[in-house]
Amino acid sequence: MVSCRRAVSSCYYALFHCLARECADLLIGGKGSRRSNEAWRQVYRSLEHHQAKEKCMNTNMIKKFPEGIQDFANTFVMMQEKRHNADYDPFGIFTKSSVERYIIVVEGAIRKFKLEPVEDRRAFCAYVLFRKHIWN
Repeated sequence: MVSCRRAVSSCYYALFHCLARECADLLIGGKGSRRSNEAWRQVYRSLEHHQAKEKCMNTNMIKKFPEGIQDFANTFVMMQEKRHNADYDPFGIFTKSSVERYIIVVEGAIRKFKLEPVEDRRAFCAYVLFRKHIWN
């Protein structure tokens, strides 16, 4: 069913845009702050799907974050994979009940993520945005 496929994709994008907004708000400044809208937009648009997924899959790093951020990272990985199946696998099957479960999981992950301390969310945002450079 096409509407279920679209709903799965929307679940992933809810996570993605939540994270992009957190990155921009926490690194540049939220609404009402004195911020450069251009800088905010640049950070928002800097979040890359593949890099964010790879970073979220790095369990050695993710386990250093609080539980709500770990849950968000795991949900991000799962939903990106579901989105790829929904968008690109013509044989993928998605039911209304599975989509309803995904919505509940995504809403919970976002809610728990936003309850974590700002310094942990900011550190996670920096982690998913920036590549690690090692200088010898």
